[in-house]
Amino acid sequence: MVADDTGDPFRVLIACILSLRTQDTTTGPAAQRLFALADTPKDLLTLSPRVIERAIYPVGFYRTKARVVLGIARDLLEHFAGRVPDDIDALLTLNGVGRKTANLVVTMGYNKPGICVDTHVHRISNRLGYVRTRSPEETEMALRAKLPRRFWIDYNDLLVGFGQNLCTPISPQDFAGRPPARAPWASRGPWGRARSDGR
Repeated sequence: MVADDTGDPFRVLIACILSLRTQDTTTGPAAQRLFALADTPKDLLTLSPRVIERAIYPVGFYRTKARVVLGIARDLLEHFAGRVPDDIDALLTLNGVGRKTANLVVTMGYNKPGICVDTHVHRISNRLGYVRTRSPEETEMALRAKLPRRFWIDYNDLLVGFGQNLCTPISPQDFAGRPPARAPWASRGPWGRARSDGR
């Protein structure tokens, strides 16, 4: 997950918005191009949507994200005196900001405890059996109740790296990079596919 290296809450917030459904290798350069033009809410509002689109292309949904970051800049000036709030509930009032983004801003921008739950954290926490949840938001709440607070900030980085390199969505790998062995109770269905229901 991309977060601006400076730790500036506004940069962290905007970089996270750009990163949604976009690879980090694309998001980082796009954020740098945008911040070279404007790195405060007030400066961002001097740019047209078209200028922002050109700066952040080719991030996914770049036209929509250009409108979203402009709306965030406007809301920050109108409701928070241009300052990014350090409270998750306040951040959630900004259009386009979800729980993952809000948690990232408080952890990376303000070094306050938070748990960023993306698809990797949700999937792997459930695969490991640490939680039993159906959605990222449920996973966040379960982790807040179970995971010691001192691990909250680092938990996302640890599981994202693990999920990108070993425990992939399609087939988890072991530590040597091999797919897991077929469960001994799994039988083969009529078309040769593994079944785990004993039929």
